[in-house]
Amino acid sequence: MTTRTAEPRDRLMEDLRAVIADAEELLALTKDQAGDSAARLRERVQERLLRARDRLGDLQDSAFERARAAGVAADDYVHEQPWQAVGIAAGVGVLIGLLLGRR
Repeated sequence: MTTRTAEPRDRLMEDLRAVIADAEELLALTKDQAGDSAARLRERVQERLLRARDRLGDLQDSAFERARAAGVAADDYVHEQPWQAVGIAAGVGVLIGLLLGRR
């Protein structure tokens, strides 16, 4: 279930990285453009790109921490309830076997 929500997040993060890279390239290509308005626009875009890059890094850190916390919680559960964990794993294995056997 978590892989379904992680995939769109991963795609979104990749898309954001691509947009940031494209915008940085655009800024580099237009650095020779004259005029105060062009310079102000480039400055604003560059500031926003820096903020977006920082936020993206924060999002990645947050996602990593949540995944680590989920792993620790699962590990704690398995250590506290080993037979229940074995039963759940066996049940999931049977379900997967039944679903694959239908093909």
